[in-house]
Amino acid sequence: MLQIQAQSDIPTDFGVFTVYAFSEDNTDWMPHLAWVSKTTDFDRAVHVRFHSECITGEVFHSKKCECGQQLDAAMKFVSEKGGMIIYLRQEGRNIGIINKLKAYALQEQGLDTVEANLRLGLPADGRNFEAAIEMLKLLEVKSIYLLTNNPDKLKALEGSGITLAGRVPLEINSNPVNESYLMTKKDYFGHLLEKI
Repeated sequence: MLQIQAQSDIPTDFGVFTVYAFSEDNTDWMPHLAWVSKTTDFDRAVHVRFHSECITGEVFHSKKCECGQQLDAAMKFVSEKGGMIIYLRQEGRNIGIINKLKAYALQEQGLDTVEANLRLGLPADGRNFEAAIEMLKLLEVKSIYLLTNNPDKLKALEGSGITLAGRVPLEINSNPVNESYLMTKKDYFGHLLEKI
């Protein structure tokens, strides 16, 4: 069972957030995080982004994906409208940074993102969103608008006890480097993308 291990207010370029660290025990150095905007009204459906860690895109501004841009857009949105980012420690669709770099090397040889993962004996997408739902319940959130293009995140809420009030698209324009990556997201995973 996850527990809130620590919390603190953090000012950012997008506004002030209360950040909660969730893990099963306080020795976990890689906890999941909830970044809750100070503008959030918990008496209404809350805007929520389930965001999986992507060190290459978020920290180092890789053009291979749109993860860093999505995180920035989500932080700006929830700061203005109220809401939270559920930041899940599942790097590279939950294959980890080492396997992610191996998959990138295979992509340089012509494989797409799914083919590369499968060639490594890994799932196309190893993520799950059970922790995110548990975190929402610990924060006593009952109804949400989900900021996503991913239908799997919408399905994860089915039977969870949390009401899905609606979906808010979070689409980023493609670039020449990530266009095929985004096409794979659309064609293989069914992501709801229009700007490719």
